[in-house]
Amino acid sequence: MVDLDASSKNQLFEQAGELFEANSKLSKRAVIDSFISREKLGSTGLGQGVAIPHGRIKNLTEAVGAFFKLQPPIAFDSPDNIPVSLVFVLLVPAHATDLHLEILGELAEMFCDKSLRDKLLASHDVQETYQLLTQWVSHDADNRTTTL
Repeated sequence: MVDLDASSKNQLFEQAGELFEANSKLSKRAVIDSFISREKLGSTGLGQGVAIPHGRIKNLTEAVGAFFKLQPPIAFDSPDNIPVSLVFVLLVPAHATDLHLEILGELAEMFCDKSLRDKLLASHDVQETYQLLTQWVSHDADNRTTTL
């Protein structure tokens, strides 16, 4: 979603819950609770205006995710206290420890790319944003493409 208006983490989690309920047939409440439980362990704000809220869902068979560009940015308790504009929410099966860590690592690497962040912030088109995310190539991982 591009230019999403969410005034807080909780409102973002509500909207993510609605999206996953509509598109992945997941319980909105389970999605929200998963994100809130994870945030209680520590903020998923990475810094530089990026956050990757994530959680585990019982009976989920594969990882699912969604990208949100927030307008205006929201406070996210990030280490640098910069409000967050770029959010990738991720849900994984309850038992998918290795997969979970691999995906989080790749997302963190992707969002460390300042050029990509700048392009995402400048984009107001859903298709262009999708292409930026799916065609990003890691410069440190043998030029493999990112899987989302």
